[in-house]
Amino acid sequence: MSELHIETEKSEHLKQEHLTQEQLEQMPVMQHLVILRQSLFKIVGIILLLFFCLLPFRNNTYQLLSDPLTRQLPATSTMIATDVTATFMAPFKLNLFVAFMLSMPFIIYQIWSFVRPALYEKERHLAIPLLLGSICLFYIGIAFAYFITLPAILHFFISVSPDSVAPMTDINSYLSFCLKLFLVFGLTFEIPIITLVLILIGAVSTQTLVKKRRFIIVGCFFVAMFVTPPDALSMLMLAVPMWLLFEMGLVFGKILEKRTHSNT
Repeated sequence: MSELHIETEKSEHLKQEHLTQEQLEQMPVMQHLVILRQSLFKIVGIILLLFFCLLPFRNNTYQLLSDPLTRQLPATSTMIATDVTATFMAPFKLNLFVAFMLSMPFIIYQIWSFVRPALYEKERHLAIPLLLGSICLFYIGIAFAYFITLPAILHFFISVSPDSVAPMTDINSYLSFCLKLFLVFGLTFEIPIITLVLILIGAVSTQTLVKKRRFIIVGCFFVAMFVTPPDALSMLMLAVPMWLLFEMGLVFGKILEKRTHSNT
């Protein structure tokens, strides 16, 4: 009788355990959605806060962006606005972009907070340097585009313009060109992080990347050809850093593999 009672208790306990597991399988989905919504609200909130804080300086910010162009233009040329609202909308768009760029560390932190519970302790220790590295590389990419690539490209296009043509750029066109260039270089400089993540998750090995190096280099030039202005200088100024960044990610990947094999 006692054995039957024990078996009955065990079966009830297993049923309760089963129900608990079912609840746990369902509950995290809702909890993740709630946490994700809270993170999105925080991200939008910090972007809007920075946007309104920077709004009084929007014209100064655009002046800083247009400085590489105005230094290349002839003394008789200026930037123009072909639309009535361009003088307001262009600094407005730039201000929103700057707010987004400044809030990038907070955005990365919110993403990290969302995925952190799903990571093991070892993965958390590796994720923190990767997150910090991705933020730094993103800003370095934008700085490289502003201080090196943008002046070189503008100098090239203005120097090859015919003598009978006075170069005058619309402020909206110039803004779109700069923002595209900044985003392309900012994302391109994430190549070492992407390479390390692919190695960490086991999607690819350093040996495979070494064997396919030639194809990757060709791919860098192929991508640069489509995302940069239609000139050889712009393509080289993106493709060469992409290649070097891939090599840097490969070096760190080899170090990471050696440490992983030594620990195991």
